[in-house]
Amino acid sequence: MGNTQNGNPGGRAATRAVALVGPAGTGKTSLAEALLFASGAITRQGSVEGGNSVGDASPEARARGSSTEINLSRFEYLGDRFAVIDVPGGTGFAADGLSALLSADLAVVVIDPAPERAMLAEPVLRRLDELGVPHAIFVNKIEHARAGAIRELIAELQPLSREPLALRQIPLRDGEAVVGYVDLALERAYRYRPGKESERVAIPEDVAAREQSERAHLLETLADFDDALMEALLMDEVPDPALVLSDLAADTGANKVVPVLLGSALSGGGVHRLLKMLRHETPGPDAAAQRIGVESGGALHVFKIANGGAMGRLALGRVLGDGLHEGDELLAGSGAERTGSLFFVQGDKTAKQAEAMAGEIIAVAKVDGARSGMLLGRRDARVGEANGIAYPARNAALAIRTRDRKDDVKLSTALHRLCEEDPALEWTQDDAAHETVLRGINDDHLGVVIGRLQRRYGVAVDTRPPRIAYRESIRKGATQRGRHKKQSGGHGQYGDCVIEIRPLPRGEGFRFIDRITGGVIPRQWIPAVELGVRDAMERGPLGFPVVDVEVTLVDGSFHAVDSSELAFRIAGRLAMSEALAQAAPYLLEPVVKVTVETPTGTGSKAGSALSARRGQILGLSPHPDWSRWERVEALLPESGLYGLDAELRSMSQGLASFTSGFDHLAELSGKHAEDVVKARATEAA
Repeated sequence: MGNTQNGNPGGRAATRAVALVGPAGTGKTSLAEALLFASGAITRQGSVEGGNSVGDASPEARARGSSTEINLSRFEYLGDRFAVIDVPGGTGFAADGLSALLSADLAVVVIDPAPERAMLAEPVLRRLDELGVPHAIFVNKIEHARAGAIRELIAELQPLSREPLALRQIPLRDGEAVVGYVDLALERAYRYRPGKESERVAIPEDVAAREQSERAHLLETLADFDDALMEALLMDEVPDPALVLSDLAADTGANKVVPVLLGSALSGGGVHRLLKMLRHETPGPDAAAQRIGVESGGALHVFKIANGGAMGRLALGRVLGDGLHEGDELLAGSGAERTGSLFFVQGDKTAKQAEAMAGEIIAVAKVDGARSGMLLGRRDARVGEANGIAYPARNAALAIRTRDRKDDVKLSTALHRLCEEDPALEWTQDDAAHETVLRGINDDHLGVVIGRLQRRYGVAVDTRPPRIAYRESIRKGATQRGRHKKQSGGHGQYGDCVIEIRPLPRGEGFRFIDRITGGVIPRQWIPAVELGVRDAMERGPLGFPVVDVEVTLVDGSFHAVDSSELAFRIAGRLAMSEALAQAAPYLLEPVVKVTVETPTGTGSKAGSALSARRGQILGLSPHPDWSRWERVEALLPESGLYGLDAELRSMSQGLASFTSGFDHLAELSGKHAEDVVKARATEAA
């Protein structure tokens, strides 16, 4: 499949997109750097630790020593063009690459060789299966693999993969050190040479038996999808190497098997072999175009919006179909926009281009209506609507406030742009609590966003946990008169009403009943009484909004000259405030239903963590879709969510996650209630 023309008229090789994905810390950005160096795209291989890699060029990524957003780069190898999408592995940042992942022709899952860490790859493998993206596995840091580790690793990985794994290589050792590999498809041995292609050597006698055994397993896996190969194996014939390589390419591209290769990004060992695999086995962009919904014509699948650079707002995306030119008109829904300049991206560098052919990843200026996930087609294109991406739950939240009130307008603009860049980020204005709330995937995610607020937009903010939406209600009924009488020269103020209040069942909210007879309160002022009642309910005796109360207006009086709407509103508020204080008010706290998904064996720990936060465990059961995973369901006070994400991840190698949603309000009493009321009183003072 090398040098494919798929998708490009005129003979120019289509660019194929390769996504690097996997758990945090496995060396994805280092592997991207190694691919660029081995292909000649850069003359010197940088490093993440040295802060001189093409990827991870943002100040946030440099400071953390790990990716905080996708990195884009490109290279050419033996006449074939490739675009690389380096997706962050950290839980808080992996969502940045989800839409881009849908555009990829092949994903390379980068893992380390420790069998006990194999389970960290499961969420990525499951996501790729959901999206239908073909994928391979690259076992990085092979120099750290102990003897027997690869056998154990494959045994641990296979239950996590829907497709059979096809081990392509086995390690060559010199004592304890891994010094090369045997290619099972070619039956050739190679010795690593740092910074160069590996050197072919004879297959050592001590690994010949294992090579034959592993090769037989590889061929049997491929034969499940090829009758000709199956017949050759049954007849004890040596299959044609061309047939084996053809099957590997076809089965990988069709997402029937998952090839597994070995190497080291830092030393370059196995990187040229990976490049050759990418050249021969990565499908062309037509499959990705069909998966996304491009039937014909030129289109752009937008997977990220970038703000704040020298070029202003840019839409990053992959060109599919017939290609694009500067000035092309793109349609999105009922709107149309003409593209501005086109740029190729290499890390934090851009290069202006007049056109972009099928498969290329570009940045497009002046398409202000573009949003992440959109599929924009030219007028001659036939495109569907791109599939929506399910982002992880936003389990972290911060209330933010500018340190300088003059920055309030700048804050709103900055948050809008940051959320446009990062669909996993959300901000809301909580009018009831009088605070701006920023929500993200976890604390790391929000920490980086707060840093960007100040660095990019010059907005410094203070943060604290958001207010919990406590409420209060009453245990018994009460009757109270409210009278507002004031004389200060000229017309005075007079309003008089009598109300009866009683508790309603939980969840009923508020009910106002008018039982005025005989005109003791004129009809035009009864709504004012209700408004006054509602005013009083905004802050009850304990300091919180009041719910589940019925109020009946039963009596009152008025003055022909001094009564007014304002007077009766004040009277209603006075009556309600005093009635609530007499009606045995009590506190209510919001309770959420929490569903935790965690690896098998850690469910009981998750349950204990929830119980320690006053949670009520509803059940612990095997995950319905994933092997080796458990699901814990519980009811938990909303206050118990703070810090829960970090605690769950710490007990599960960073894998556990949860979703939550409001379930009901429950009575809060004892010391917990006293502390909440005291804190509210202090805050109001």
